[in-house]
Amino acid sequence: MGRMPPEVLMRELDLTWQAVFTWASWAIAMAMLVIAVRMGVKQRTPFYALAVLAAGVAAFAEPLYDVAFDLWFYDVDAAGQAGAMWSHYSAFGVVQPNWSHSGYIILYAAVALYAGRRMYEGRLSRRGLFLIWAGEITTSCVFEIIGTGTNVYAYYGPYELRIGNYPAVIGVLEGTQTVLFTVLAVQIWRRVNSAWGLTSLFLAFPITMFGANFGIGSFLIIALHLDGGEFSSTLVWLATFLTMGLCFVAVRGASLFLPTPTGVPDADGAPATDERVSVPA
Repeated sequence: MGRMPPEVLMRELDLTWQAVFTWASWAIAMAMLVIAVRMGVKQRTPFYALAVLAAGVAAFAEPLYDVAFDLWFYDVDAAGQAGAMWSHYSAFGVVQPNWSHSGYIILYAAVALYAGRRMYEGRLSRRGLFLIWAGEITTSCVFEIIGTGTNVYAYYGPYELRIGNYPAVIGVLEGTQTVLFTVLAVQIWRRVNSAWGLTSLFLAFPITMFGANFGIGSFLIIALHLDGGEFSSTLVWLATFLTMGLCFVAVRGASLFLPTPTGVPDADGAPATDERVSVPA
């Protein structure tokens, strides 16, 4: 748990907000799954449902993220006893809330629902992708500012550029991961010829999740965890802005992989081929 302040470890969990996060997030996540299934039936593809499920299942790896980015879920009641959280497992000493799965679905699968088809058909421009990125960063910030501001969890590391209790760089990384996952998922969708092929979305999610956060965010992770006298808030500031800049570069790169409409020339001038396939439900 690194340099976690003792007061963070023993901070009381707000039980009311735990209930709000649990019931509200699962209601939204289940609504998203229903929408995904209905869209899939209409379009004859399991893509949307599998994107939602891939995000939800990937939340089992959340403890890896927690250790790297100094995230702690409160688990102490008013009497100071651990066990107040509604949890299903613990890893690396970090107890995991039940709503982590619904939270992943909300934060990471929404773009596949509202923009996946446009990407698939080549109707999403580079500008559109950057607008989605900005919207996802905003959504992430709102979601997590509430969570970190209501005694549900905390980013306890020596972050800079916080919005309230929330490190802004985390929102940029999360928005970037969402974009990278959706672009990769759509590219897979255009190329597979079976429903089984789309189950590779369960692999695509952790690849982009940890590629974005542990790859692009590696300088930040190291800066936050430098030992003893080597630690410097100046380095954290530099790593924060470097990480944000690299996120921009990553989204710019992802935009180069946006599908183009049939018959519209690709970047190299060659006619685009129609890679779309009909995937049975």
